Amino acid sequence: MPLLHSLSLLPTPSSSSSSSLSLTSSPHPNPNPHFIKFRTSYRENLRYLKTLRVIPPDTKPNKLPLPDAADHLLATVNFLKSKGFSDHDFQRLAFLSPYLFSSNFDPTDVTPVFDFLLNELSASPEQSCGFILRCPDLLFSDVEYCLRPTLHFLREVGVQKLCTPTNLNAYLLNTRVEKLNEKVRFLRSLGFTYEEVLKVCERLPAIFGYSVEGNLRPKYEYLVEEMERSLEELKKFPQYFGFSLEKKIEPRHLHLKERNVSIPLNRMLLWSDQRFYAKWK
Repeated sequence: MPLLHSLSLLPTPSSSSSSSLSLTSSPHPNPNPHFIKFRTSYRENLRYLKTLRVIPPDTKPNKLPLPDAADHLLATVNFLKSKGFSDHDFQRLAFLSPYLFSSNFDPTDVTPVFDFLLNELSASPEQSCGFILRCPDLLFSDVEYCLRPTLHFLREVGVQKLCTPTNLNAYLLNTRVEKLNEKVRFLRSLGFTYEEVLKVCERLPAIFGYSVEGNLRPKYEYLVEEMERSLEELKKFPQYFGFSLEKKIEPRHLHLKERNVSIPLNRMLLWSDQRFYAKWK
């Protein structure tokens, strides 16, 4: 008899879907009135996390996070939303940085990065979110050993508008000073003075994203060896480094060479294809 009594306290599938009258008329009321509410809340949490794509919508039931894990995910979501992220942003965050939504992630670990973006970079909350959406790895960069020295270096060489959340700025902030300095040393090795290097960095900050051996050096060698142009021309138009060697520099140089035409670098590269090839048919 005690066994039957205890079993009658557990909600059966039929009783959970029955009317409120049948529930209240039960001779043995549910000793845990929060049980159904808790399960419903858990399902709602899962549904919400799926709409955010933090949990893939097609996740099999046996692969869904347990209640404690779901609570951890919700805590992370709430933390990120408090920093300015919208529901629309979470699919991208989950895709680019799955670790953010792992059981090992602790939101307090990335608080210093948000503080750095707000107080030292002077980015607004909206701009800070823009940086993270472009480069989630920023959240896991060390402020003292990476972000702060890099920001100081970039400001020192004259890079402007660093608080604007562009792909380039996000990349630059997440690059260590030593790697950025490789480009400065390369330009100095070509014959640029330090003041001239600063002008290049200001006019073409994207140069910090280019590989020296895979990009900058081949372009310079083509300029002086094949095009027979001088360093002084490069100093006047350092944006030359920003154009594709295979798709623009070489084809246009050969096109002009065949016609025995010599024009400044900026006219050779800045004009659109339509205007360029119409001018020198």
